[in-house]
Amino acid sequence: MAEHLSTSNGTAEPNNSFEKPQTYTIKTLPKSKVFTTRLPPDSKFPTPAASHRAPRDSLGPRLVKEASYTFVRPVPIEQPELLAVSPRALQDLGIDPSEPSNPDFLATVAGNQILTWDEEKEEGIYPWAQCYGGYQFGQWAGQLGDGRAISLFEINSPTTGIRYELQLKGAGKTPYSRFADGKAVLRSSLREFVVSEALNALGIPTTRALSLVLAPNSHVRRETMEPGAICSRFAQSWIRIGTFDILRARGDRKLLRRTAEYVAEEVVGGWENLPGKLPPGDISVTAATPERAVPKDELQGEGKEQENRFARLYREIVRRNARTVAAWQAYGFMNGVLNTDNTSIMGLSMDYGPFAFMDNFDRSYTPNHDDHMLRYSYKNQTSIIWWNLVRLGESFGELIGAGDRCDDEEFITEGVHKDFAATLVERAETIITAAGEEYQAVFKGEYRRIMTARLGLKYFQPKDDKVYSDWLDTLEDLELDFNQSFRKLGNFTLAEIDTEEKRKSIAGRFFHHEGLTCFTPEDEARARMAAWLETWRTRVLGDWKEGHDAERMEAMRKTNPKFIPKGWILDEVISRVEHKGERDILNNIMTLALNPFEESWSWNKEEEERFCGDVPKTSRAMQCSCSS
Repeated sequence: MAEHLSTSNGTAEPNNSFEKPQTYTIKTLPKSKVFTTRLPPDSKFPTPAASHRAPRDSLGPRLVKEASYTFVRPVPIEQPELLAVSPRALQDLGIDPSEPSNPDFLATVAGNQILTWDEEKEEGIYPWAQCYGGYQFGQWAGQLGDGRAISLFEINSPTTGIRYELQLKGAGKTPYSRFADGKAVLRSSLREFVVSEALNALGIPTTRALSLVLAPNSHVRRETMEPGAICSRFAQSWIRIGTFDILRARGDRKLLRRTAEYVAEEVVGGWENLPGKLPPGDISVTAATPERAVPKDELQGEGKEQENRFARLYREIVRRNARTVAAWQAYGFMNGVLNTDNTSIMGLSMDYGPFAFMDNFDRSYTPNHDDHMLRYSYKNQTSIIWWNLVRLGESFGELIGAGDRCDDEEFITEGVHKDFAATLVERAETIITAAGEEYQAVFKGEYRRIMTARLGLKYFQPKDDKVYSDWLDTLEDLELDFNQSFRKLGNFTLAEIDTEEKRKSIAGRFFHHEGLTCFTPEDEARARMAAWLETWRTRVLGDWKEGHDAERMEAMRKTNPKFIPKGWILDEVISRVEHKGERDILNNIMTLALNPFEESWSWNKEEEERFCGDVPKTSRAMQCSCSS
């Protein structure tokens, strides 16, 4: 039986009730400070005024407890240069396209102006840095936090109807900087700026990037001396699994509960929008079908039910991350450092360090040259995200295991009574195990949805799992480019592969310009690709029938990007911007990144084809460090 899969990719949909929204300047944008209003500040600087009056160097590294954040202002930079702005981000935030030419805009995104703070009256919205911890490469790392990221304010977008938190990365030391300098270098800032918007254009949940600012007089030491930069980025929330890790490690029950309530009520849309209760013994069916909203009357006490609203919040976070990692796998994207402090409770791709898109398909590839055990390799991403979610389940354990007692005054104030402890632990473990099965089901559903579309099929059938795996095995064994092969697959008609001779001939289109790089003889490689193409052709005819090539090919072009910002491209752009003083190259690459499915972009045909063509042989499977 064919299964018609949901088209939801987990990204926030624009509010269509906003017709021709008014555009705003950076100053007039509707703003808020819900995060700092609802959650507790650092007790050393309990008010914005206290932080603003303090010398900037007193806001540096130290231990912060019983707090979600510290009020802290960015460090101004000399002669900032606005290198690039994402026009898509301007649109989604409701900012006028001409606004980047306004001095207020540059001063704000460079950290040189606190636009929302009245110094004379000591009132308004004041910047802050968030406190969190995390497991790094599987080991507890203690307090981490926003060591160089400072949030300015929340934007209530008139375009999408979504509230975003705008943040500067590379804006100076905070209490969470540890032994670092609080700065960011141009190299990593440019990479994050491009990939954030590229992933969004592909439909993959991600944090976003608004602007990239060069700090020409800031020289930052990493492996070498490098120019500094600031990337302004935004997201519905910057809370991550590590936010809960540190509260659990410190035994801060009160703030852990308060933060979970904040996430449910202010980030994911309210308790009533969380997934419905799982019927016992039917997890896979429930997880593969659209979520139902929970009627409000179900929230008024749980009776003898073991699954309470905190369990449903946990499952919502699990589902969001399952969808995102499915999209990573389907498009060959790797984060490179999937620590718990880099894993979003919103299921957003975030905190871009040594990330990469796949060149030649290789399940063992990791873009992080410090990842010697391949912990964060392509093949391990799905299991590592689940490992991180189990850590979150442990942090939520008391809340989700309490069942219908979660709102009892005695439980809230006194904690778990010893007579109830064993039951609570058993319940929590059961819920986490069930969430794990749901994670797998949601992952499979989303992965199949994307792969079905990428291969030009309309409906998923159980036998398609083998079609996918045989395709990937062929790409891996023949050392063929991952995303380019999908695009090429959508560029010929079925008549071009209706005989074995034709299929063997057309197989060469998938090879690199220098020919095969694997050890398989060419005739064997052509025969193998031809055999898979025969299977694929038969399967396509089952969905499209004869005479629908143009429609299928167009559908495939809309889901298989021609342009992917691969490592070699970003390295070239960084070199041309940093060392050759070029500026247009970044904006041109952003045009491709924001419109990845186009066939051409009215820029420079030769350059477009070069950046969309073969990865230079010596630049394949590049790796980079975590330093930025």
